[in-house]
Amino acid sequence: MISKGSYVRIRQTLLKPEERSSNLPEETKKVPYKMWIKGTLLEESEMFEISEIKTIDGRIVKGRIKEHNPTHKVNYGEFVAEALELRNRIKGDFHE
Repeated sequence: MISKGSYVRIRQTLLKPEERSSNLPEETKKVPYKMWIKGTLLEESEMFEISEIKTIDGRIVKGRIKEHNPTHKVNYGEFVAEALELRNRIKGDFHE
């Protein structure tokens, strides 16, 4: 059970596959369009239950709980050797 007032991340489906634009690539059209929102839980709920939250800017939003006490995850992608080479050239740090 997740207590009222807990910080959670919910997922909300904005468009079902059949509601999406016909101008999208086939792979994209096949999946729903979703968003994830963080906020405080307005009522005690279970994980994966559809619940309402209050966002930091005061909006009330309903969605399925996906995470309790979500962390901030930042990823700038995989290592790119060319970026390191470019950095070395800019700094004049040539190692050939």
